[in-house]
Amino acid sequence: MYWQRLLACAERLPAARALDDWYATLSARVGEGVTPFELALLGGRLAATPGLAFLAGYQGALRALWPSAPWTLGAMCVTENRSVRPADMQTRLDGLSLCGRKDFVTAADAADWLLIAARSELPGSSPQIALCVAYSGASGVRVDVLPPLSLMPDVSHGRLYLDAAQCERLPGDGWDAYAKPFRSLEDLHVLTALGAWLYGVGCDNAWPQALKLRLLALLGSCAEVARQGMNEPTTHLLLAGVFEQFAQLRAEIDSAMGSGDPHWQDLWKRDSSLLEIARAAREKRLQNALAVTALC
Repeated sequence: MYWQRLLACAERLPAARALDDWYATLSARVGEGVTPFELALLGGRLAATPGLAFLAGYQGALRALWPSAPWTLGAMCVTENRSVRPADMQTRLDGLSLCGRKDFVTAADAADWLLIAARSELPGSSPQIALCVAYSGASGVRVDVLPPLSLMPDVSHGRLYLDAAQCERLPGDGWDAYAKPFRSLEDLHVLTALGAWLYGVGCDNAWPQALKLRLLALLGSCAEVARQGMNEPTTHLLLAGVFEQFAQLRAEIDSAMGSGDPHWQDLWKRDSSLLEIARAAREKRLQNALAVTALC
């Protein structure tokens, strides 16, 4: 049972020079057959930094989206010119060939496979999105590494260039079946991984038992949300609920960090805002869900 594995963890995996090496070590440690939620949970607990916890959650989200994903490091490629709107995308799919550019891809230089959102409609038609799989190192696939960010500098980002790159097209609508639900899947699995990382820090630094129990309760709530369909309005309400749980813990977490080991203080000070990145989109989804469900 993954809860027992979480509670039994005693050592973190050391950071590696390359993200794909760290992820390969994590995969070997957690073993085959784990669910995407388990990958995020155990990966977060084993991570040495919030950035590596983020990476574990991100990989869990990718596998929740695409259950047939290879067990190597992957990346989702949607953003172009700071936008994820289908109408703003210029990357095109022609047959099984991709041309275009994706401007901000997490761990792009370390990823073995890439999920790429591309326009696929006929000229003059409304935008339609396909989700395609291409592989790093293949002809027509090139990644330029971007300068490290101040937030999670241990997780690289890159710009992806596609020049008649051969690909596979996944079944279903690329927007409704993949790009849209991935936003919520990523939010959930990253929160899970970060919560597990914080729980581990709390165990190592003798945080109050009540705080550690509340972190476990948060992770239990995340496990239930992971069982839901990510396109359902009620799921967005539940997801907002677990983020509210975390928000209620934040002051106590900050206080515990502030009175503990400076190493963890520095990491938390640097990376604690990682959950704020998608706040605006998450709040918009919540307002849409409230409108549909008419929650009292």
